[in-house]
Amino acid sequence: MKDTFKHKGLRQQLVAVLKNKGITNTAVLAAIGKIPRHLFMDSSFLDHAYQDKAFPIAANQTISQPYTVAFQTELMQVKRGDKVLEIGTGSGYQTAVLCELGAKVYSIERQQELFKITSRFLPKLGYRAKSLIFGDGYKGMKEEAPFKSIIVTAGAPFVPNPLLAQLEIGGRLVIPVGENVQTMTLFVRTGQKDFEKTEFGEFRFVPLLEDKN
Repeated sequence: MKDTFKHKGLRQQLVAVLKNKGITNTAVLAAIGKIPRHLFMDSSFLDHAYQDKAFPIAANQTISQPYTVAFQTELMQVKRGDKVLEIGTGSGYQTAVLCELGAKVYSIERQQELFKITSRFLPKLGYRAKSLIFGDGYKGMKEEAPFKSIIVTAGAPFVPNPLLAQLEIGGRLVIPVGENVQTMTLFVRTGQKDFEKTEFGEFRFVPLLEDKN
């Protein structure tokens, strides 16, 4: 698991690309500049690790485009010590970004293969989620609610009600909603039954599947 000066240089170039695309949160940019994304990918993709692109990983899933990771994370407005829920651990790259920001991360993955790989791999890099579970993301993690923010890293055909219910007042849910193309959507919980909804344009994600695999 090498992280060379070349890799570090490529990361700084990636950070510059994200700045040019409009990412302004310095903590998010610093996290992307620090985390060795190439280690989260199949070794044959090393040349592509620091391009602003999504790539395939195990179980027919993808590691999201760095811009998408940065965009979603920026919308969460994470502060150190925040309790956050991630739906779709995937490769663990987004998890690492949240850990780097000082969040207490609870994460759910429904692909058994990915769950096994990632739960072993993340601690090796020094990223320890509070809880990493194999389960159905549509249900959230009721026993740990409420959360300051919730991020969904797969395209959801609809907004799962349990996720809205598990936000604290003032909490933020960032979720890509749609079938083939998704609209990045932010819900801010303003009251017991009240939510403010804002949409941020189109993105493409692998689908969020119900039940476990």
